[in-house]
Amino acid sequence: MAQSTPLPKHQPKHKMGEPRLGKPDWLRIRPRTGDDYFDLKRLMSKHGLNTICAEARCPNMAECWNARTATFLILGDRCTRRCTFCNVGYGWTGQVDTDEPRRLAESIGHLDLRHVVLTSVDRDDLTDGGAAVFVECVERIRQASPASRIELLVPDFADKPGALRAVMESQPDVLAHNLETVEHLYPGVRPRSNYRRSLAVLAEAVAHAPRPVVKTGIMVGLGEEFDHLVRLMHDVVEVGVDILTIGQYLQPTAAHHRVERFYPPAEFERLAAAGKDAGIPWVESGPLVRSSYHAAEQTEALG
Repeated sequence: MAQSTPLPKHQPKHKMGEPRLGKPDWLRIRPRTGDDYFDLKRLMSKHGLNTICAEARCPNMAECWNARTATFLILGDRCTRRCTFCNVGYGWTGQVDTDEPRRLAESIGHLDLRHVVLTSVDRDDLTDGGAAVFVECVERIRQASPASRIELLVPDFADKPGALRAVMESQPDVLAHNLETVEHLYPGVRPRSNYRRSLAVLAEAVAHAPRPVVKTGIMVGLGEEFDHLVRLMHDVVEVGVDILTIGQYLQPTAAHHRVERFYPPAEFERLAAAGKDAGIPWVESGPLVRSSYHAAEQTEALG
């Protein structure tokens, strides 16, 4: 395998605001149509709920919502970090919508979902990083829709004492935390996060009893090389992660981190093979794959 030279530790490869690369012809996003899509859209609006699907402009909204699957965004729509790839708004409020768990559980009860995904913005402005709200949401969803499988895509809670443990004790069926990119790109992509701290979140989830399915996700096209991704895969295997998702980074606006290149479908197949060769039980890899894409099918396949 050809060796690449790592980028300087504290110098991002891109310059903010550089012209964006044009999307290749094979990268097509499905139109947002269909009765189920509009049903979910009306429900979110009626109950004042947010989804990461809409906030992050997920390319799979049409497919997932028409399958009556959505990733609910709790704890507001303002994040206390400024990751350069992310389209979610920034803000420190110290406020929590205490009625959100009730509205969320009621909506899920109406939807009759088999697999519920909850995620949140980073809430470094809260003493527990928002862990208590995750716990209350899980408890209320189990009451309103006991047949639903619950997946939590959590932040790192800024390593606040006891926060992740409290969430784990609510016994989610799946615990996910995204690495997002390779370690040496963190300063330019996730400047207020830490690669090793994120690995520690995954390791704690794997070590918890009862053990949930544990997953993580990354984007490609941010300036990494193939051998950097293989190194990340081996870190994931060492921790004991069950599922790795790999998708193409799509630049939300000209002010965000520039797409350094688009990976063709054959390279995603190569990455999937590399992940499986490394020992990851399930690798979901493709241009439009996101962390919650095919979440129900993955969990069911792993038993």
